[in-house]
Amino acid sequence: MKRGLYILLISIVFISCSDFQKTLRSEDVSEKFTMATELYEAENYRKSYRLLDQILPKYRGKPQAEKLTYMHAMCSYQLKDYYIASYHFDKFVSSYPASEKAEEAAFLAAKGYYFDSPVYSKEQKETVNAIEKLQLFVNAHPNSQYLEEANTLVKELDFKLEKKAYEIAKQYNLIRDYKASVKTFNNFLLEFPGASLRKKAMFYRFDAAYNLAVNSVDYLKEQRLKDAIGYYNALKRSYPNSEFLEDSTRMNEDLQQQLNRFTTKS
Repeated sequence: MKRGLYILLISIVFISCSDFQKTLRSEDVSEKFTMATELYEAENYRKSYRLLDQILPKYRGKPQAEKLTYMHAMCSYQLKDYYIASYHFDKFVSSYPASEKAEEAAFLAAKGYYFDSPVYSKEQKETVNAIEKLQLFVNAHPNSQYLEEANTLVKELDFKLEKKAYEIAKQYNLIRDYKASVKTFNNFLLEFPGASLRKKAMFYRFDAAYNLAVNSVDYLKEQRLKDAIGYYNALKRSYPNSEFLEDSTRMNEDLQQQLNRFTTKS
């Protein structure tokens, strides 16, 4: 019984593949339209896309074109070819702005760019582009059902940029280029004033400034000690109960003692 069922299933698959190949080679556009739709509804997006790719130009300007253009874009999206999907969805929105699918297509186009954003350690050109696309969608559709998801995606992408900038600044600290670390953390705090990594950034900026000051030659040391103390005060004001308080207070006491030597000399 099981063997007979297995043979039946294999036969169905073989016939299905055979029908698809036959239709793919056919010159009958309506036949391809029908099979592409059936395959799409059965979530066989790869085969549906191949047929749609063939017939879409032949339906341009016809009533069926809107449906086919949407299906074509959605197939790319479901196949996770997000760059191509975004291109097709953008094209759909520009061609059919009054379509009931236009808002969804606009969102999926923007979301496709989100998926092309790389890990934070790599070049972030695609991330910036995705943020711009999602923000354009939010601005154009302030009451959209996709608004909450779009804002969530923007926050996630923003954090990726924040994380990259933070790690660059911290890396300078790790390689003991403390002057570059202080400068880069200052830029980070200006660029990301509401950053979730702000507390850590302020501590590591102080840590870099501390090391820069205590290891400086005398003619630079006094001012650098004062600068480091200023960063400590900024950290303490912003985060008086932070987990960095004990270490930063000890470091500040050392800075004050060294600064007192300059005051005593003068």
